[in-house]
Amino acid sequence: MKLFTIGFTKKSAEEFFKCLQKAGVYRVVDIRLNNTSQLAGFAKARDLKYFLHAIAGIDYVHIPDFAPTQDIFDDFKKKKGSWAEFESKFEDLIADRRIDETATKALRENDCLLCSEPTPEHCHRRLVAEYLQEQLGNIEVIHL
Repeated sequence: MKLFTIGFTKKSAEEFFKCLQKAGVYRVVDIRLNNTSQLAGFAKARDLKYFLHAIAGIDYVHIPDFAPTQDIFDDFKKKKGSWAEFESKFEDLIADRRIDETATKALRENDCLLCSEPTPEHCHRRLVAEYLQEQLGNIEVIHL
């Protein structure tokens, strides 16, 4: 199964939607904790669902269980915690949440995990994708 990931910051709407179309994404799986922030611009949940369908014929779903808790997020962003601490806490959280079971029921071929970070290196979407790849074994992860 192909599982894509993408972040929307530092991308224009044109770049973002063309990238999804070119990759052959069928559905965007929003894994942000807060998907209605003013900072989201064209990627606010309600607008994004509309744009994805109208521009590219791509479906949309929000799965908040794939997002960090506010505490984990704040420790990293606001309190300037280390990436290693974030990674450890988040990996424990997704294991406790048993997201592999959720993914088995919810994810489909050519889904794309969405969050805001421009690259996957320090982003929870990479951690989710790698965890699922490790647990389920039949996933090819492609970062857009």
